[in-house]
Amino acid sequence: MGTEPGGYRHFSGSRLVIASHNAGKVREIGALLAPFGVETVSAGALGLPEPEETGDSFEANAELKARASALASGLPALADDSGLVVAALGGEPGIYSARWAGPEKDFSAAMRRVEEGIAAAADRSAYFVAVLSLAWPDGHVESFRGEAHGRLVWPPRGTRGFGYDPMFLHAGRDLTYGEMDPDEKHRISHRAEAFAKLVAACFA
Repeated sequence: MGTEPGGYRHFSGSRLVIASHNAGKVREIGALLAPFGVETVSAGALGLPEPEETGDSFEANAELKARASALASGLPALADDSGLVVAALGGEPGIYSARWAGPEKDFSAAMRRVEEGIAAAADRSAYFVAVLSLAWPDGHVESFRGEAHGRLVWPPRGTRGFGYDPMFLHAGRDLTYGEMDPDEKHRISHRAEAFAKLVAACFA
């Protein structure tokens, strides 16, 4: 399990912790990993606590969560930190995207808050960011970033996806992430881009 010549450490195990308590993220990441024959288990299923996200970037928070789960479980762990970056809100909610939904994780309220903030703005552009961090129990970590650009619509459309998906229209598409078939979203999303980089570096 050494570092490869290209600088990345290759994943050679068969079991991986998905360092998340978010059922939607666990489902998406599990589906992306399925073709590689990797058995996944969520941090929630293992009873691992959610560490406080004290980082000041998507990368810092993803690495913090991945390292915490890897250390606690003794297994490699994959964490995702993602969020919505809205131009008219000065980049918010950004790394605080989940917190905008409050302790009840009410993303309907979070989407309303975003809409209220940009209702009078001419610029409705936004993009999703996802950073995937793969950590090993010895503390080594690799991180990969993906972005998906588009604009926000109102009212929200569709019941698929999770989080802010129903109000996000990917550039060049007619369906929001909330309306889109999950397989299609997996091909074009911010998480898919980050995952493609992860696979090329650590699983190929």
